[in-house]
Amino acid sequence: MPEGDTVFLTGKTLERALAGKVLSRTDFRHPALATVDLTGREVLAVRTVGKHLFTRFSGELSLHSHLKMDGSWEIYRPGARWRHPAHHARVILGVPDAQAVGFRLHDLKILPTGEEPGLVGHLGPDLLDPQWTDEHAAMATAALAADGGRELGLALLDQRIMAGVGNLYKTEICFLLGVSPWTKVADTDAAKAVALARKLLLANAWRHEQSTTGELARGRRNWVYERTRQGCFRCGGPVRVAAQGNDVQQRPTWFCPRCQPGPAPE
Repeated sequence: MPEGDTVFLTGKTLERALAGKVLSRTDFRHPALATVDLTGREVLAVRTVGKHLFTRFSGELSLHSHLKMDGSWEIYRPGARWRHPAHHARVILGVPDAQAVGFRLHDLKILPTGEEPGLVGHLGPDLLDPQWTDEHAAMATAALAADGGRELGLALLDQRIMAGVGNLYKTEICFLLGVSPWTKVADTDAAKAVALARKLLLANAWRHEQSTTGELARGRRNWVYERTRQGCFRCGGPVRVAAQGNDVQQRPTWFCPRCQPGPAPE
């Protein structure tokens, strides 16, 4: 599933292409929205909250979308060839000089702009909220610490605690804390985990390359995530991968047994 910084950058890309312009074409290829026509409305802004996107239009209307595992928004010049099959397109928003095409989007809904909080009110503080304050950090820290008996790796993915962390950052935060992802939250520093989460997402919010090491060269961007072949970027030792979570929540989780002591699957 895309990380919060990917969704944030998607929102900014949509906003640059559409905001302040009047829609010359809309095409909703979704059963519940098939009769919707927003042609003639102005695109006012695009807002992201964690992994949720809201495209706002004149007349107090918003389009909510979620990328889930495989969704994407892409910008094309009018008439340009798409990089994905047309049957994967769920939404087309056209302005005179651009087309925004949403492929394999999920949870599509048109709603009054004032009702947006109803879809994201259950989320914890958005790690990329431009209005982030110490109060937001304290709220996320308290929510994480309150889940003391849970495995840290699972708690970090819980968007109700803080919104924006996906599997990549979950894995790398545990590494930077020096603990196994299976370590109980109560045995970790919750405040440091929240601070690391925000630091990593902020560092990558405005670029497509995601790096937790500070380096952008391919093969040098992450400490342990997807490094079973290369080994730990810090110590060079073997990196293990094991499943964490159950059912739809299960994710592959990478860790370095040498740098990250603590409980781990056999």
